[in-house]
Amino acid sequence: MKFLDEAKVYVRSGDGGAGCVSFRREKFIEFGGPDGGDGGRGGDVWVECVEGLNTLIDYRYQQHFKARKGEHGSGRNRAGGKGEDVILKVPAGTEILSEDRETLIADMTTVGQRVRLAKGGNGGFGNAYFTTSTNRAPRHANPGLEGEEHWLWLRLKLIADAGLVGLPNAGKSTFLATVTAAKPKIADYPFTTLHPGLGVVRVDTREFVLADIPGLIEGAHEGIGLGDKFLAHVERCRVLLHLVEGTSEDAGAAYRLVRTELEAYGQGLEEKPEVVALSKADTLDPETLALQLERLEAETGHRPLVLSSATRQGVTEALRALMARMDEAAAEAPVERVAWQP
Repeated sequence: MKFLDEAKVYVRSGDGGAGCVSFRREKFIEFGGPDGGDGGRGGDVWVECVEGLNTLIDYRYQQHFKARKGEHGSGRNRAGGKGEDVILKVPAGTEILSEDRETLIADMTTVGQRVRLAKGGNGGFGNAYFTTSTNRAPRHANPGLEGEEHWLWLRLKLIADAGLVGLPNAGKSTFLATVTAAKPKIADYPFTTLHPGLGVVRVDTREFVLADIPGLIEGAHEGIGLGDKFLAHVERCRVLLHLVEGTSEDAGAAYRLVRTELEAYGQGLEEKPEVVALSKADTLDPETLALQLERLEAETGHRPLVLSSATRQGVTEALRALMARMDEAAAEAPVERVAWQP
């Protein structure tokens, strides 16, 4: 299945049905009077957060969603039926934005959450509604009100407890495959990972969700390489695991480059707690390992972890460090997500 994390859709609620002009006409009933029923309400357009989805690919092939119109009223005081609703199903973590791509309408973070995007028009009154003591036979009825229409943007931000960041080929996908049941594509060339991946990590009887984000390169915030659009998926992470490739020319410079891109992106990513680890340690001789650790420590200000996904060296320690930082972050600023209400 292809991964799609952004889509533009058009939604329109149903128009209300028209009221009816009708009079009761039966044999031996001289003054039957008006009996026109009201029109039915138009259908609403809803968005619902559901399980089993992790992409917005469905909205690549269908962008227009229109609810049914309300039925017209009829004689004998019969009201028209309500138009059928339309429900857009989205994965957890989807933001609903207005056409300007800035105004947040709803943040769908909980399975089962429902938000109305467009309200159906009210049905018109039939002529029976307008009967008064002085107007016993009204000959007019109301048309139904029109529904609402909007162009909206759906933007998916994966919900994960921890996120993997680093340069291409830093070993992020290998680490994800080592600690979870996920099976990301792994190869020895840059940009093997083209889409974010998720996996569930279990360590010391606890579990958390880990996200693998495609690698960043210098100038990513300007659209170079894959750009920085995937960093939106890191915004919801509580802590980052920054992997720095041990076989790089200068581990300190590699770390600084990624940090520069995170700061250029903004959205608070540069302030998130992080755990720094030197990856691919099994490919380094002791002298090179010591030199790279020294360079990396000079940039970070603290001793980084030493990691090798191939031999599982330092893997458990890295996971425990992530858990500790997540606990600290939760204690300092508990996450509260309040859903927008129409």
